[in-house]
Amino acid sequence: MDAKYKDISRSNEVSWKHCFRQFLVNSIALMFYFMFGLSLGAPTVLLPQLRKEANSTEAVSEDMASWIASIGGYMGVPWSVALPIIMYYFGRRKSCVFVVLNTFTAFIVLYCSTDATQILISQVLQGVNAASQTSLTVIIMTEYTSPEYRGIFCASKSVMMFLGVWIANAIGMFFHWRNIAILGISCSVYNFVAIMIMPESPYWLVSKERLTECVSSHRWLKGFNEKSDTELNEILDDFNASNHDKYKSIPIRLKKCYTSLLQEEVYKALLITLLVIGSYYMCGKIVCAVYAIEILHKITNNESSAYYGMLIIDAITICGMMVGSVMSKFIKQKVLYLSSFAAGTCSLYIICLYLFLVNSSLISENIYVSLGLLITFSLTISCAVVMGLSIFGETLPLKSRGVSICIVSVFAKLGLGTVLKISPYLFKKIGNHGVFLCNAIGSTILIILMLKYLPETKNKTLHEIANSFKSKDIGKKSENSQLVRKQETD
Repeated sequence: MDAKYKDISRSNEVSWKHCFRQFLVNSIALMFYFMFGLSLGAPTVLLPQLRKEANSTEAVSEDMASWIASIGGYMGVPWSVALPIIMYYFGRRKSCVFVVLNTFTAFIVLYCSTDATQILISQVLQGVNAASQTSLTVIIMTEYTSPEYRGIFCASKSVMMFLGVWIANAIGMFFHWRNIAILGISCSVYNFVAIMIMPESPYWLVSKERLTECVSSHRWLKGFNEKSDTELNEILDDFNASNHDKYKSIPIRLKKCYTSLLQEEVYKALLITLLVIGSYYMCGKIVCAVYAIEILHKITNNESSAYYGMLIIDAITICGMMVGSVMSKFIKQKVLYLSSFAAGTCSLYIICLYLFLVNSSLISENIYVSLGLLITFSLTISCAVVMGLSIFGETLPLKSRGVSICIVSVFAKLGLGTVLKISPYLFKKIGNHGVFLCNAIGSTILIILMLKYLPETKNKTLHEIANSFKSKDIGKKSENSQLVRKQETD
């Protein structure tokens, strides 16, 4: 590192301060996930309340109900393209302000809503926060966090999202649904205050040649030690390598971006990231969380039992995710992720077989067996959900990161919206056992692919993870080319 970068003396502050600062910044991202969980869980309980208040099931049609549940995902698609652009030009901090103000407005609209159309509008506004789940929040957790803490922070985001779903369901079960909006407004206020404290990302600052601010931000977040100093050197080296790009025209930049996407370490990382995102939707957990009432009502034939069963299953899921977050600190992430994913897939096959036998009248249905199988599935798949979202943020390519985030985010939001939109129709057409079978087969294919191609990311810097996608023959080729040049010189 050049002398001009060493204008900040070595700090003797204790490490817990830097850990707390990273926690403060990550709490912003985690709160965005929590608020997104509130918006996902709200339709499950507020729509039945609206129907009861109107004393008619016609107050909210099934088609409108499916749109309210899925529109946030679809509206996240355009923002999946817009948010990375906003982040590129205005930075991570101002992007957070934009998202939190939009989310605040969405919960205000929800609180003031009196019919399904107004609730649909509030869910449309939640599209910005939905897009941030696979762009802004991922960037915050990966760029602001040290490798030794990054895993547990990234693993916690799915816990926060499902906790938001569970709390929304609990509020709607025992209180009026408007209290969900009040909680969302309070969370938005917390995020706005925390954003005023957080610094700008060192990665963004160095891309804008604000080197002194980059060093200050990095030191504020991660202190001055051997590991942080190595990471800072890597950030500054990337700046020195790509500094000349700012003088190039836009067509040349676009061509370079396209060329970069074709590089092995970029397209491999991008494909792996898409596989991980696909597994998140294919496993069926998000559908079970959003449509838990409908699924359990068919099993129990009792609305009250369905609500209590939903809360129990969601609570067990959250506990499993918390255990998974702690286990990620001690177990390799790839091992924990794939083993949990495989166990959850086996549970899907068992549930499918059981429901098929029940529908075929070969065995009689038992409520406790049905709930037990769903609880087993939730427990086994919970670690995979936690680790999948964690690994997804770490495998995003460093090169052409903005374009990669756009691609992944668009894919994720289209997947979320489509899965939530078509699931009610699939349950009617092919039954619960048919849906679970499709999920199990798709999950099996994804497990095989990730078993072969997914790298280990535990305790590795983003640069080390990116280098793992490079071909092992590159080093040999470079050595051979140097020998050829030497021979030609001789």
